Amino acid sequence: MDTAPIIRSLELVAAKGDPVALVYARLFASHPQMRALFVHDTSGHVRGNMLAEALTALLDFADRDAYGSNLMRAEIVNHENLGVPREVFAAFYGTVRETFAEVLGAAWTTDIDAAWNELLARIEVALARQM
Repeated sequence: MDTAPIIRSLELVAAKGDPVALVYARLFASHPQMRALFVHDTSGHVRGNMLAEALTALLDFADRDAYGSNLMRAEIVNHENLGVPREVFAAFYGTVRETFAEVLGAAWTTDIDAAWNELLARIEVALARQM
C-alpha cells in the first residue's frame, strides 16, 4: 500500500494543532459510555498517548505490518478487560479518519480519502480475525 497519502494527512493534521481533543470528542459523541473510562485523565495525557500508539500501529500496519495488526488484536483484548466493547475499539480508527477529514476540510484530497478507505478496510479484515 502507498503510505504517502496517509503520512501526508497526518502531517497536515499535525500542522493544524493537536487533534487529541477533537478525536475523543467525536468518540464520546458516538459512544458516550466511553467518557467514564477517562474520568481520571484530567490532563488528556492518557488520550494523547493512546492516539499516538494507535497511529504508530496504523502506520506500521499500512507499511509492512511488522507488528501493527498483532498490536491491534492484543489491544482489543486489553481494552475489553477495561470495559471497552470490541466494536467500539474497532470503530476507533474510523473516528480518527472522520476527525482528520473534518480538520483538513478541502485539504482532505481524493487520494488521501482513498488511502484511508483502503487502510480502514484492511484493518477491519485484520481485526475481524480477533473478533
